[in-house]
Amino acid sequence: MEKIILDCDPGHDDAIAILLAAGNPHIDLLGITTVAGNHTIEKVTRNALSVCAAAGIRIPVARGAECPLVTPQMVGEYIHGDSGLDGPILLPATYELDPRHAVDFIVETVMTHEPKTVSLVPVGPFTNIALAVRTEPRIVERVKKVVVMGGAYTRGNVTPGAEFNIYVDPEAAEAVFRADWDVTMVGLDLTHQALATDELQERVRAIGGQISDFVLAVWDFVGSTYQKQYGFDVPPVHDACCVAALIDPDLITTALADVHVELHGEWTKGTTVVNFRDIPGMNHTNGVALRQTDFRTSVALSLDWPKFADLVVDAIERLSAPVVNR
Repeated sequence: MEKIILDCDPGHDDAIAILLAAGNPHIDLLGITTVAGNHTIEKVTRNALSVCAAAGIRIPVARGAECPLVTPQMVGEYIHGDSGLDGPILLPATYELDPRHAVDFIVETVMTHEPKTVSLVPVGPFTNIALAVRTEPRIVERVKKVVVMGGAYTRGNVTPGAEFNIYVDPEAAEAVFRADWDVTMVGLDLTHQALATDELQERVRAIGGQISDFVLAVWDFVGSTYQKQYGFDVPPVHDACCVAALIDPDLITTALADVHVELHGEWTKGTTVVNFRDIPGMNHTNGVALRQTDFRTSVALSLDWPKFADLVVDAIERLSAPVVNR
């Protein structure tokens, strides 16, 4: 069983990631930490509690960073609406927030569990993770894996080069990529393969009940904004890909790369500069001698969509069952 902390900014795709993590028997969801990103910290924290209320989930939720490390705050209202999770009915919280700041929750959880047993899954800006490393550097050697939703090796979604989570807090992202731990980058190149197709939505509709209705309302709203902003026929389910990759590592293919985040370029800030080790035509050293250890980030390339869809449906079915152990 994979013990994880899901660091998120709900957000429509974050909501599906929460449901997948809580509903899959191979995931032990130790807690949810929130970070400003898709909307303000107040709204994304409320939304995390609302998702838990909708699905009957009861795990610690800790509120985190309210702004990026350096960059002025930017929110994704143009995708996620005024609430940060427009579309579904947002139920009131059924329990109180964890009293700890998200950074303290992350540090204490990692330090009190056995080494190499807790994975971090940041699917919003990486601010909390960078602050946790700054607060307690020893977590780097104790964390099992860091599976991030962010970046791209082809094209971004905020600028031609930059993906939203990286663009919002590039300094935090660079700190996470530079730390000496096991990082998997699940970027847009992978998540744009994880679409909430009509087939998937029909399978969820067939389950019926409150959680099914919630998920369909999520996809209905974000599907309309993705169509307007990016021309997608159906919305991608970005963040759940990170959880799915921990459930079944064979779900994605990866390649090792040296990943850096551009921090200063007027037109390129937030771009993930990805130099692959073994992919012909995508290795650019320009005469610079790179060590094998520089190629330490696993970058996601392709997704087994049928298996991914099965995991999403299975989690919703489990959460919708009258009796479920979660």
